[in-house]
Amino acid sequence: QLVESGGGSVEPGGHLRLSCVASGAAFSRVCMAWFRQGPGEEREVVASVYPTTSRARLVDAAKGRFAVSVDHARNRLFFEMNSLKAEDAGTYYCAAARGMSEFTCLGRLSPRDFGVWGQGTQVTVS
Repeated sequence: QLVESGGGSVEPGGHLRLSCVASGAAFSRVCMAWFRQGPGEEREVVASVYPTTSRARLVDAAKGRFAVSVDHARNRLFFEMNSLKAEDAGTYYCAAARGMSEFTCLGRLSPRDFGVWGQGTQVTVS
C-alpha cells in the first residue's frame, strides 16, 4: 500500500515536498515512480527511482527543478519540487512496480507498467 502526502497550493516559483510511504514491503527489487495527471489529461511519469541503487530518472521538464530520493529506513519516497510552474499542477501519484529491472525502471514508463498506486495528492500552482 502506498500513501502520498505533501500536496498543496503554491504560487509560481514555489516549493513543495511530496512524500510516499510504502507499507507492507521493503524497497527491494521494485521500481518506484511519481506520475502527474492534469485535468482531462493522461497520467504521465515525471520521475522514477530504483531504490536498490537509488538511481533515478527525471523527465526533461523536471530536470533542474525536481528531485526524487529514497529513505530506506522508513520505506519512504520523497519528491522535491522547486520553481513550480502552472503547468506542474495536477494530481501526483506514487506508484510501485515489483520485479522490474533497473534498466527498465530508468527508461520510458507508462502507467500500465505499475501495479500498485497511491490515492494521489493534489498540487495547485497559481
